[in-house]
Amino acid sequence: MSLHQTIKDQIKDALRAKDTIRLDALRGLNALAQNEMLTAGPAGGDLPDDKILALVKRSVKQRKDSIDQFTKGNREDLVAKEKAELKILEAFLPAMMPRDEIRIVAKMRIEAEKAKGSFDPKSSGKLMGVIMKELAGKADGGDVKAVMDDLLKAK
Repeated sequence: MSLHQTIKDQIKDALRAKDTIRLDALRGLNALAQNEMLTAGPAGGDLPDDKILALVKRSVKQRKDSIDQFTKGNREDLVAKEKAELKILEAFLPAMMPRDEIRIVAKMRIEAEKAKGSFDPKSSGKLMGVIMKELAGKADGGDVKAVMDDLLKAK
């Protein structure tokens, strides 16, 4: 079953259970998917899983930004709602790689660059881009950046 169909089925389950927070989060995600399908053209069917995951990631990022803003504005009621929706949306994301595993990959990549003789700590942005491509969808960009900063400070 596709991820899009899973979302549609969970909307029905949330309706039956009268779970309004879950229903709001899933309906918002489904609306994004429907808009994406409309812009893609008259194909019909469900949106592919990779596009749904991109929408989920975008929604998760928006929720995190909203939580930061609402926290700064002392709106704890809205913070609680956003955190609940965030938890629901994060359930659709694949498990992210822990920092220890990211560190192993980053160290191997740095050693490979050193072996080639092309490693320059000042141009770590290029290396960061290579590592991000390698870990795309497996690791959070913020975690990769933190690991790279730690490794480059230690050198």
